[in-house]
Amino acid sequence: MRPSPAEIVRTLVAGRLPGLAHVARRPGPHQVRHVTDPDGRVLLLVPVVSDLAAALRPAAGETDVALVLDVLDLPPAAGAPSLGRAWVSGWATRLDGARERRAALDFAEVEPTGDLLDVGTRFRLHRFEVAEARWERADAVRRIDPTAYAEAEPDPLHPVEAGLLADLAEHHAAEMAAYLRRQLGLADTGPDTAPRVVRIDRYGLLVAHGRPGARRRARLTFPRPLTGEAELARVLPPMLCRHAAARHADHA
Repeated sequence: MRPSPAEIVRTLVAGRLPGLAHVARRPGPHQVRHVTDPDGRVLLLVPVVSDLAAALRPAAGETDVALVLDVLDLPPAAGAPSLGRAWVSGWATRLDGARERRAALDFAEVEPTGDLLDVGTRFRLHRFEVAEARWERADAVRRIDPTAYAEAEPDPLHPVEAGLLADLAEHHAAEMAAYLRRQLGLADTGPDTAPRVVRIDRYGLLVAHGRPGARRRARLTFPRPLTGEAELARVLPPMLCRHAAARHADHA
């Protein structure tokens, strides 16, 4: 099992990665702070005095503006493959009153920035429902059904993936390499060929192994999709179990 294209797009646009807003018939693109709410709708936190605010101002007689949000994955570690790029589009509307207050709570669930306290004065929230979604990877573009996108869930491990990979590389490289060799049936031919985890998602681990210049990749699948970081303690070897449990306790 592995993430579906719809899940990958939901993960990329969830709000943990930088985004660019392309507004129809306006100069740009614009850097934008964004998240997605539980239904997959995109929320944009926009300074009142900014080029983006001006671009999002509807033309006379209209209430919304066509917009494309562009999000590129940032690999969480050296040598890790990118998940690609997500493009989602729709018609952005500025929120106000009770709708804006509810949207601010949804935004805070993903990114609890202090600027949300100034929503309605220095900042405004805009929202759009995704009408079209595309996933770009390896120079190929795949269209994602908007219903599949809305029903998918962002990967719960994506926000902590970089920290987990860094901990493995810095503190558990030898133990993890031995574990991966056993799981993949690889011979110990030296440190240059040692397997290492390069990505983690709710479905499993992506492992790179082999000599530099001839690296191969393999997936190790978890017994079931994980719902969060705490569940890593039940599916990974003891040296990472302790780390995952400690991080979960600190977060709680």
